[in-house]
Amino acid sequence: MSRARLEIFSDAVLAVAITLLALDLVVKGPGNGSLASLLFHEWPALAAYVISFFTIGIVWVNHHALLSNVELVDRSLLFFNLVLLLFVVLIPDATRLLAAYLPGGGRGAQIAAVVYGVVVEGMSIGFILMVEWMFRSEWTEPSIPVDRRWASRRRYYLAPLLYLSSIGLAFVYPVTALILSAIVDIYYAFEQTPLRARGVARPDVAEDDMDE
Repeated sequence: MSRARLEIFSDAVLAVAITLLALDLVVKGPGNGSLASLLFHEWPALAAYVISFFTIGIVWVNHHALLSNVELVDRSLLFFNLVLLLFVVLIPDATRLLAAYLPGGGRGAQIAAVVYGVVVEGMSIGFILMVEWMFRSEWTEPSIPVDRRWASRRRYYLAPLLYLSSIGLAFVYPVTALILSAIVDIYYAFEQTPLRARGVARPDVAEDDMDE
């Protein structure tokens, strides 16, 4: 299978997930206090929305960059991609829980933060499965130099370590689930260890550039 079908399906799922985030941004109408106080009261929902929006957005960016190294897709990669999407689709619900329970603190906030951490942890594991598939696949083009693989592994394995930390800290400081997620977003917003060596272009990309 060509990677185009995988990308189209994944893009559709990611688009739905990122759209669902906005459905919980609801502010009470007139008669419930000043608008300023109502907006301030909704800060957990707004903060969770912004962080989760960029989380899914950065997943989309890095997902595209990752698949640009793939020539053909097999069943293993399809299922690894489904693992990634399984948890991405859960991000809106995890965000809703965190926004609802974080202001009240207590056990509810802790559990909501743990759920959020588990969801993003699962998402990061989906990425790792795809990366490891690429290191072993004969359909990765151009081939990934061995000396670049550990640098890529370090980059992709950092996220699950931070998310695991957020799960542990959630039992003491639930807000760390959002803080560490924001830190991960900032880190992965920049391409630091691309899988493809710089200056090496895929044949199909080069042809498209010539057509332009």
